[in-house]
Amino acid sequence: MVGTMAIIHFNKARNRIPRKRRETQKVRDAGPTRPLPPKAASPTPEMSSPRRLAVLCSHLRPDGPPPPAEETVEGAGGVSTSTCANGVGGDGAGDGDAADCVFCRIIRGHAPAYKVYEDDVCLCILDSHPLAPGHSLILPKCHFPSLEVTPPPVVAAMCSKVPFLSNAIMKATECDSFNLVVNNGAAAGQVIFHTHFHIIPRRSGDKLWPIESFRRRSIEPNETSGLVSCIKEQLCSTTNCSKTEASSRHKEP
Repeated sequence: MVGTMAIIHFNKARNRIPRKRRETQKVRDAGPTRPLPPKAASPTPEMSSPRRLAVLCSHLRPDGPPPPAEETVEGAGGVSTSTCANGVGGDGAGDGDAADCVFCRIIRGHAPAYKVYEDDVCLCILDSHPLAPGHSLILPKCHFPSLEVTPPPVVAAMCSKVPFLSNAIMKATECDSFNLVVNNGAAAGQVIFHTHFHIIPRRSGDKLWPIESFRRRSIEPNETSGLVSCIKEQLCSTTNCSKTEASSRHKEP
């Protein structure tokens, strides 16, 4: 009888405890709970700008290991395909030029490269034999062997990316200057005959160009007047030819 009375008094006292306190006591009595496994992070479709710069910095050493054949800097699949993916060049390109061009192989994803930037028209990669850390190349996705046969809209698209890309490259390499170079033709030092621009970060006193220390002579007025006239004649003839071609196209049925 005494035991029964004790149990009844215990249950009454337990019912007076607030519900929240009883729930807390149950959790304590149950012992420590196992932490839930962390949720897998969903893959992001594109790198953030700081991450892109960090990846660029990690690959700036010329003596670093080459990238894997099937990998780009961003780790995404292959480089997006373009007209060159089918071996078709742009205006002025030979039939086999695009198939043999190393830049076209990079665009098709058949050759390794450190990709820094890409859009529908052009691609920016690190030069495989840089003159300075961060030396990059901007090239069109369509094959054009020289600048003069590259359509103006393509050149404009490449030029429009120079401020954006050069600013990122200079920040990544901690430089405040750069050279924008176009080697057009064999005599100018063009090695790969696929139009491309060079962005070369510069530092004060790096002595990258020996010619910078040369003293240049002043222009000669007598020689210059004839040269200016000749250039203007060429410009006029080119403009007239363009107008004639445009008018003939409009007249065609």
